[in-house]
Amino acid sequence: MPLSTFTIRPALPSEFTSLGQLMVQVYSQLDGFPTPSEQPAYYHLLANIGDFTQKPGVELLVAVSEQGELAGGVVYFSDMQHYGSGGTATQEKDAAGFRFLAVGPSTRGKGLGKALTLACVKKAKDAGRRQLILHSTKAMQTAWKMYEQLGFQRAEELDFMQGELPVFGFRLFLT
Repeated sequence: MPLSTFTIRPALPSEFTSLGQLMVQVYSQLDGFPTPSEQPAYYHLLANIGDFTQKPGVELLVAVSEQGELAGGVVYFSDMQHYGSGGTATQEKDAAGFRFLAVGPSTRGKGLGKALTLACVKKAKDAGRRQLILHSTKAMQTAWKMYEQLGFQRAEELDFMQGELPVFGFRLFLT
């Protein structure tokens, strides 16, 4: 299916469980990424991804096909205080962020990750934020390359360790 057959929109509460399952599937299949048994709390967050929407300014965006197939999603934070990562990212001012970008295996390579990222960029710009922050790992090299192509720059001051896993910060200046 071409990208034009997908819509990026806010997730419906009825989609939260399916999106959580998709995210668990995607992240657990990343080569070099911790498994559910190695980081159960992280996978619990993914499985219950809809819980993030209970925090102010947090939105769950999804990519959905014309047939209603849930193809991917991302969590957008209009204020970094609710971002919930390690390191110093939650102290960033005048910044938005996103986490947990995932695209299902059957729809990879169609531009959905980029479309979800650009939706977050638009939300941050529309909110007048000066920057957009995200984190990635070495296991997410495809996404990492896409972020850099979109203008995100490595921000080593945002790096942190999630257990034994190094997590790398990126920022996009919006002004």
